[in-house]
Amino acid sequence: MTHTKKLKLRKKIMTNIEIYTTQWCPYCVKAKALFKKLEQKYVEVNIETEPEKRAEMEERAPGVCSVPQIFINGTHVGGCDELYALHGEGGLKTNHEG
Repeated sequence: MTHTKKLKLRKKIMTNIEIYTTQWCPYCVKAKALFKKLEQKYVEVNIETEPEKRAEMEERAPGVCSVPQIFINGTHVGGCDELYALHGEGGLKTNHEG
């Protein structure tokens, strides 16, 4: 994720969070746990139960085929590592910080 994207995300309230996942992915579980801890609601798109959504994910995040893939307000954050890095830099807020 570029520095510019990080700055844009920090300024936005996290209102629309989407996570592309699979049932067996430990990184998906870890990413969802962080949003739960921050009391942020998210939409989970399971590409195993909805296989047609894999193409959608790959179109939104070109060159990426792994999960989780996370989008906040339409901006591609990346996977679990990028989400935790963004959180470590203060780029994610709890629901109460709005």
